[in-house]
Amino acid sequence: MNLLYAIIASVIVSLISLIGIVALLIKDDLLNKLILILVAFAAGGLIGGAFFDIIPEAMEYVKDTTQLFVFLILGYFLFFMLEKYLHWRHCHDAECHIHMLTYMNIVGDIVHNFSDGLIMGAIFSTDIKVGIVTTLAIIFHEIPHELGNFMVLVHGGFSKAKALSYNFLSSLFAIAGTIAGFYFASKISGFPRVLLPVAAGGFIYIASCDLIPELHKEQDGKRSALIMVTFALGIVLMYFLREV
Repeated sequence: MNLLYAIIASVIVSLISLIGIVALLIKDDLLNKLILILVAFAAGGLIGGAFFDIIPEAMEYVKDTTQLFVFLILGYFLFFMLEKYLHWRHCHDAECHIHMLTYMNIVGDIVHNFSDGLIMGAIFSTDIKVGIVTTLAIIFHEIPHELGNFMVLVHGGFSKAKALSYNFLSSLFAIAGTIAGFYFASKISGFPRVLLPVAAGGFIYIASCDLIPELHKEQDGKRSALIMVTFALGIVLMYFLREV
């Protein structure tokens, strides 16, 4: 039953890739404003999910606090490495190679989605409630992430239909990752013990290094205040979801 819940969760996450359809329906100016609000909420959700749910769950498996934080830092570092070498922002001599950028983006998104699935599968194998909260944290991140992916592919020369198709196909790797994560968690002793704090470290990295810096780009006072409130709401939501 846990595996069924995990697969359903990964299918929902995969469908988020179709959020690019929204970009076809609304004006660019409005879309850019909405994305920043979504980024703020995503950052809060990832921080809250890591500290209120995943780390406390990890503490049930890792009794040694030092070891827990070693795995947490490892997750932070691994996500830094992933972004460093596979993220779409690959430039050379201050000039971005647009076509290479699009394919690097696709490869990076495949790895990213498989990693998300791996995390969901392993966590659902241990606790359905924490699995649901983790899925929500991933969804919060995926909405602005997938919108960004869609825009990058279109900017790189793909038609909107082709960009939407590639985005969706790469998102399906989350389902494969979920099945793999669930299998490894049941077959490999200590797999959740390692993956849970690594996942928390990854979530903290995404929020602090990818999302929050984007929020600092907003200069308007009123919109900055709205962004801070939205960021706080993401954290508060995760705080209350831990009691569900």
